Amino acid sequence: MLEEILELIRLASADLPRDVEQALFKAVETEEPGSVAELSLKQILENVTLAREKSLPLCQDTGSLHFYLHLPYAQDPRPLQQAVREAVKLAVKNYYLRPNAVDPLYGHNSEDEESDGHPSFYINHWDNEETRIDLLLKGGGCENVSAQFSLPYAQLKAERNMEGVFRCVMEAVVKAQGQGCPPGILGVGVGGDRAGSLLLAKKQLMRPLTDKNPEPLLAEFEERLLSQINQLGIGPLGLGGKTTILGVKMAHLHRLPASYFVSVSYMCWACRRRSLTIREGNYYYA
Repeated sequence: MLEEILELIRLASADLPRDVEQALFKAVETEEPGSVAELSLKQILENVTLAREKSLPLCQDTGSLHFYLHLPYAQDPRPLQQAVREAVKLAVKNYYLRPNAVDPLYGHNSEDEESDGHPSFYINHWDNEETRIDLLLKGGGCENVSAQFSLPYAQLKAERNMEGVFRCVMEAVVKAQGQGCPPGILGVGVGGDRAGSLLLAKKQLMRPLTDKNPEPLLAEFEERLLSQINQLGIGPLGLGGKTTILGVKMAHLHRLPASYFVSVSYMCWACRRRSLTIREGNYYYA
């Protein structure tokens, strides 16, 4: 189990998912030939190829580690959590990860990623005999430009409705500009409480760019936001162009009457997500 989780971490760090890579190739075709945007995207894709070939991190900031554990009801999560922690330490030694856990009180680095709250675990028991581990690596630059809004929001004339949600998401991207290493991917959480909305938004980044939202209204808004954000002209790395984001993924939770939260989890182009499924003693990566 330890070696398989280590391989999951290596894949997440060094091998960009194919759907994201294909979206980047498609973006190159939309930019003006010879433009800075086209050059930037080609350099990003060269970096993707080199990282995969050399088994090196796609970015020097290997990010925060978010493990989503999906387990059968009878399975105790603690042994799996311990295996993950040990694999993370090995990943740092093998240079798949950078030691990123810094104590905010004293400023020292744990040097092996093992610390309070790092890595993060989200445990879900399901009516399924297989175990699945989803891993998301999220860099600090894109995390810094993530945002949360509470509707109504007078500055944007955003009311408690989906048009208000739309204005908030647009505002988050406009404020980010070239920060967060665009072209980005947006996870959006609508409703819930303050913490639940943020967690929901981040979880959407695990969805492939090619999927379609089962909720028709959200599917419509995902497409609308993708189109209109890419008309802002921010472009790759904020240097101008037609590709500011590669996708928008939205989900919702019921809210309290007094609250209406909108959370935007911004992911950079290096959308490092991978999954490991354990079924009848066999291991499958995706």
